[in-house]
Amino acid sequence: MSDGRWRRAGGALLRVVSVWAVSTLTMLVLAGILPDFRLQADDGDTITRTAFTAAWGAGAFGLLSALVWPVLVRALLIVPALVLGALVFFLNGSLLLIALRLIPDGRGDANPETAVVVAAVMSAVASATSTALAVRDDDAYRRRLSRLADRRRRRSGTPPHADGRRGGPPGIVFVQLDGVGHGVLEQAAADGVMPTVAGLLADEAGHRLTPWTTDWSSQTGASQLGILHGSNFDVPAFRWFEKETGTVMVSSRPASALELQRRAIARTHDGGLLTVDGASRGNLFSGGADQLALVLSMAARLGKGRRSRAGYFAYFSDPANAVRTALSFVAEVGREICQSVRARLRKESPRVKRGGLYPFIRAFATVVERDVVVAAVIGDMFAGRTAVYADLVAYDEVAHHSGPHSRDAEKVLARLDRSLGLILKIADHTPRDYRIVLLSDHGQSPGETFAGRYGLTLKDLVRAGCGLPVPRRAQGTRSASEARDAVRIALHRPVVGEQDAPHPAKPSDPVVLASGNLGLLSFPDIEGRASREQLDRRYPALLGTLASHPGIGFLLVRSQKHGSVVLGRGGVEVPVADLADGEGPIAAFGAGAADAVRRTDGFPHVADVMVNSMYDPESGRVHAFEEQIGSHGGLGGEQARPFLLWPRTLTDPLDAVAADGPREASPDGPAAGPATGPVGAEAVHRVLARWLRELSGPQVPLRQEGFAGAARADTPDREDTPDRGGRPGPGDGPVPAVRILPSVPVPDPDDALPGPRG
Repeated sequence: MSDGRWRRAGGALLRVVSVWAVSTLTMLVLAGILPDFRLQADDGDTITRTAFTAAWGAGAFGLLSALVWPVLVRALLIVPALVLGALVFFLNGSLLLIALRLIPDGRGDANPETAVVVAAVMSAVASATSTALAVRDDDAYRRRLSRLADRRRRRSGTPPHADGRRGGPPGIVFVQLDGVGHGVLEQAAADGVMPTVAGLLADEAGHRLTPWTTDWSSQTGASQLGILHGSNFDVPAFRWFEKETGTVMVSSRPASALELQRRAIARTHDGGLLTVDGASRGNLFSGGADQLALVLSMAARLGKGRRSRAGYFAYFSDPANAVRTALSFVAEVGREICQSVRARLRKESPRVKRGGLYPFIRAFATVVERDVVVAAVIGDMFAGRTAVYADLVAYDEVAHHSGPHSRDAEKVLARLDRSLGLILKIADHTPRDYRIVLLSDHGQSPGETFAGRYGLTLKDLVRAGCGLPVPRRAQGTRSASEARDAVRIALHRPVVGEQDAPHPAKPSDPVVLASGNLGLLSFPDIEGRASREQLDRRYPALLGTLASHPGIGFLLVRSQKHGSVVLGRGGVEVPVADLADGEGPIAAFGAGAADAVRRTDGFPHVADVMVNSMYDPESGRVHAFEEQIGSHGGLGGEQARPFLLWPRTLTDPLDAVAADGPREASPDGPAAGPATGPVGAEAVHRVLARWLRELSGPQVPLRQEGFAGAARADTPDREDTPDRGGRPGPGDGPVPAVRILPSVPVPDPDDALPGPRG
């Protein structure tokens, strides 16, 4: 035992000396190359003296980076992530200037601009050297990351996990590849784009791949809420208008995300999938986890804004990580600009604008968010946490603007595959076994935008159908002209101009919102859900204009006479109660479309008119009502067909769904279809919860007083108050407080890592 400790100590000392020596050589080389970087006295020095000066400077810089840098980053948690990334170079350069000032006799000097360059190069070289040395020794690499995790756990006061020994109950890591459809993953694995995924599928004892079917609202807000919290009831789209408060709910806004999470907890009386020793990384919702990093819903909580960025500290506390990510960020911005210019020069079609802030948004999603989330996940694994759920959004962001099958998106998939490979390799070194589950929340369907194809937006078409003014750019389009003709015919009078179109009254303008290829129309001055009859009296041409448009597949609207109905081209009208897959206006949208429409029709906040774009089954195209050539949010094509990639040792998802019964709040919707996997995000939640129980035993539910929406004797039953949409009332309790702990920094996914020994 004593000899082993001495060998480990000697090995650690050797690595420190090696990194120091390489850093010294790097500083000497830079001093010879850069004119404004000096390591000698004005009258010159001997080679030995210059080498000593470089060694002193490199050692001082290394110590400052190890001791001062983490303090600086923690103090800057109040700074937004993008600003923190920009400050990385300045801070690192400042530390180098301080290190040079510490060299005896003032022999080290550099101007500020040169110091930034020297510090960046030295940090990158030191990181690469340290990683390369660790690669040669699997045990050393494991000990390094495990030691960092233990240090942070002791600092936070968190006791070691009771089952922290390898061989105890396994933990489980859920990695969500945002927006990656089942077909896209299959093709990427078959083509060698994602060799890690291909390896999992090729191993007969490894993983199995199955699709699942989203709800009508095929987007992260609805899917992830259902997966993490067990209910996405009353989430009709990514964004929607709530008449009783006059607010637009947007899933990507912190306040809206927190409210949606509170409603789900109130409805299910359960804190979420991750309530027991869980961690939530890069998600919209917490899932009830205590350990959080980059969780949107928590950013809206008073006093949590600074602590919700603890994941940034965990990663950027290592200056080498910070420099590498910052350099990768700049490279990604340049890559996006080059790809955008190339697409314009080649006149690729379809194409959307990719200027403005988009290159920086893309770089954040594909570099910063990826690095921070992967680091947090690996820290969780070394901490021995029971359940981890992480979302990697890189593919989804790029596919929106480049297309889901584009070369740009393919390259992002390759980089995500390397991140998955890193997580799988780390699992061989963690204190407990882990089962790795990959999944997605939705896919993406390709197609030209509605505006690009027809020359006007959905809002323009709605306003034209209402006889309201439309922008000049849309006035001359065929769609607007047909809408004006329909208004004239419906009103039995000529229309001189949009301003002259008469109205029975002067209502407020309709609110038109888009969620991918799903549009929502709300009329704020009509109390409750507007009926078809009310709309026909006020805007006689509106519904006919929309239903007959070639870019629109079908409408959902409530009728006072027939209940809710679906409208299609040629005057087709089918009551929702009689909807059947493969028939009527939804014939092209495939299995499960009828149940999806019926379920959404029962939501308290369903829009007055729900508009789904056309869908071409042969090409898989839809028309997004947003500026996206890869879209999701409605029905039609790959967007509604995400995937589950799960270890064969776990229960088959179809068996897990069948064992748990029909999904909540949808008695007329099946939880699974024949050979198609689970149907609906709530069914996926039950599958994941079943797997957690199989690995770790029953999960301890939240106490009655601990979650939002706990029923009280003086609170009306929620079934009797559907207009509240599941929101907590005056008698409901608060959402439980969440404690946030940082994770350990880890090497970049693109770096070499120790593999299995031959």
